[in-house]
Formats: sequence, C-alpha cells, structure tokens
Amino acid sequence: MTALRVAVVGAGPAGIYAADILTKAAPDATVDIFDRLPTPYGLIRYGVAPDHPRIKEIITALHHVLEDPRIRFIGNVDYGVDVKPEELTPFYDAVVLATGADKDRELDIPGIELPGSFGAADFVSWYDGHPDVPREWPLTATKVAVLGAGNVAVDVARILAKTADELLETEIPDNVHRGLLASPVTDVHLFSRRGPGQVKFTPMELRELDESPNVEVIVHPEGMEFDEGSLAAIRARRSLKMCVDTLQNWCARDPRDRPRRLHLHFLQAPVAILGSDRTEGLRTETQELTGDGSVRGTGQFTDWDVQAVYRAIGYLSRPIADLPFDHATGTIPHDAGRVLDLDGERVPGLYATGWIKRGPVGLIGHTKKDANETITSLLADADGLPPAVHRDPAEVLAYLDRRGLGYTTWAGWKRLDEHEIGLGNPHGRKRIKVVPRQDMIDISSGI
Repeated sequence: MTALRVAVVGAGPAGIYAADILTKAAPDATVDIFDRLPTPYGLIRYGVAPDHPRIKEIITALHHVLEDPRIRFIGNVDYGVDVKPEELTPFYDAVVLATGADKDRELDIPGIELPGSFGAADFVSWYDGHPDVPREWPLTATKVAVLGAGNVAVDVARILAKTADELLETEIPDNVHRGLLASPVTDVHLFSRRGPGQVKFTPMELRELDESPNVEVIVHPEGMEFDEGSLAAIRARRSLKMCVDTLQNWCARDPRDRPRRLHLHFLQAPVAILGSDRTEGLRTETQELTGDGSVRGTGQFTDWDVQAVYRAIGYLSRPIADLPFDHATGTIPHDAGRVLDLDGERVPGLYATGWIKRGPVGLIGHTKKDANETITSLLADADGLPPAVHRDPAEVLAYLDRRGLGYTTWAGWKRLDEHEIGLGNPHGRKRIKVVPRQDMIDISSGI
C-alpha cells in the first residue's frame, strides 16, 4: 500500500485527534489539517469560557500533535466555499470531515427575533474573541434570562453574572473586558424546562457558579421536585447526584448580601419573549413531572422582568456544500464514520468524525473515542481507496497559491501564539487573546 495522503477538515480536537491516531497507526501517512479559521484548536480556543484554564490546557496536547512533521496545518481555507470537495479530492486518498458544530439550535417561540434575544453560541464566540463576530456586544440589560440546563448555559450565566475584573487573570480579550466592565447587570435568571434530576451540566461547572465573591447563587424552591424517574436517574449517575446535592444545599442556605444574583429556576419552560420592538420580558409555563422524568405543561404562566434572553439549548453543525447532510440532527449520515450518500451508499474516500458525525454531545474523551472509530474504518478501507492523483504535498499549496487563497500555516500560528503570550503581563495574565485580521495573513510565512 502506498503511504496514505489524508486531508482532515477541521482543526479542533476531533480533527487533531483523528490526525494523531492515523499517523500513529500508519507511520508513513501524512495529513493536512484544513480549517476555515486562521488559527487551530476550534472550540477549545473559541468555545471554552476564558475562566476555564484547566480545560484550555488540552491545547498543550493538541499543540504536541501539530508539531509532528507528518501533520501540516493549513488555516483560513473554508472547505466547501474556498475549495469545493471535488477540487480537494485529487490531492488525497481520503478526506475526514471534522467541522464540528458552532451554530445555535433554533427555539420556535413568539418574540425570538426581537432585539435582546441572543443565541448562546454567538455570545460565547464574542467573549472568546472569535473573528466572525463583532467586537462589541450590547450588554445593556440589568436583568437577564438564560435558557438551558447544560454546561454552555451555565458558562453563559456565569460570565454574565461575574464582574469584569474577576476575569482579568484569564486570556479574555481586551474588548470583552471593556464590554463586561460596562454591563449594568444585577440579576441573571437561568431557566430549566425540566427538574433538577434531569440537568445536563457537570458538578464542576455547577460549583463554579458559587465561586465568585460578587455573585449570590439562589436556587428557588419552586421546581425543586423529583419523581420516580428522577430518583432512578440520580441513583444511576454519581455526577447527577453530586449536582442535586449541591442544588439542595444552596436551596436551604440563608441568602448572602452580594451585589449580583444568579437565580436557578427549574420546571419552567419558555413560551414567549415579550416586547414590541425589543425584549422586555420572558413568559414561562410551569411544568410538572410525569413520573418517568419527563414533563408536561400545567397551564400556569409567569412573566419575568428581563431585558435580554440568551438561549443555550444546543449547538448544530452547518451543512457543507455538495455533501449529504441531515438537517434534523445536524449531522452527516455515516456508517462507523464512513460518509453515506442520500441513498445510504458509502461515498468512497470520505469520512466524518466529531460533532458533525454524532451531534453536539459528549466531552473531550468521547471525541477521541469517536475519532478512533472513524480512523479504524479508514484504515480498513485503505487498500480500496481511490488513490490521490497529485501526491506531492507541495502541489496542494501551489494550487491554493494559484487560487489566491491567503492560507495560514503552523509557523504563522506560533508567531501569533508568542505575540499573545507576550501581551499577557498585566494583572498576572498568561496571555491576552487577539483577533487575527485579514491583513495579518501572509501566504509565505503564515499569520
């Protein structure tokens, strides 16, 4: 078998893990990792809250993988837009799609389109300095609602409730610090449609809500209910029991006098965002448990005085031009990572891994296991793959040059990395994240 030439589309954990697993299993293989952004690491750089340095330490392991001379990073190239799938195919024996999920799942309720109604993914991108979003964010509300019961909802609520100066020890971009510093927020309300026995956040994420000296976490007793389905789930999952124990302890304690408050409400389903030309409130319907952990509406409604609403009810992947896509699940149809066409037949040489493959669920450990399944399938197919026409790695770059695409490189990223670290001296900050501009991109030397 000729040494494999593989393209991975997406430089987040899923794509980098796939490249690492492949080159370890097939030492002669070479991999080009493409990303539409000029920087690597995907949601680890642009989806993890800045006050989560422990999670961001995963970048150290990913950096080590990208230092492998058999693996090449090519950024600022949007697969399906800058380069069509059929244009890239002649340079590789196989293509692995690892484009992730960065789009907000829609919520179909009246008023969702009003100014002051936001998707959590966009807000996360703002506070993480994503180059696709504006540098300013309209933080004008004194009372804010966050919808959801997962880690993203908790992250958004925590960042909104914290004071800006508490984040100065993180890599928070300067424009984000300025925006949060001007925020007049006093109360953040997090609403969960189901009960405390069905929450999706982790114990660590939950406990972090209570670590700010400026934020009082208030668990409202209404909704702190459990049915047989809830109790069974709590008995089956130690992490869920830890969350419930924490919530019950907070619910029973005396309130403390702190300048900001973060309220947790359970069994409250959003049914409308109120207002005529801007967000002026949120209407929820009280839910009741049905015995199996599910809920149903009671017909009892509450209007909440809020001026902004953030929905954190899940991510969705974006479809890739000219490739099969299941819009309901936000995934590419596959069989153990082998991409399937609309008739359910395998597309030779095309594979998927990560959230574009299984949906936006699971943690980093699941991503590595998922990549292993996909690469196992690829290697099993290796002898029957349609061979690359142009096998010289230089030919890909020459093609991008001819197209006038200003791609970035690993060497360029390291220059930006060093620049950010060099900025991170004030207030003990290890780095200050900057936004790579288009005029910083140089074809010959990267960023």
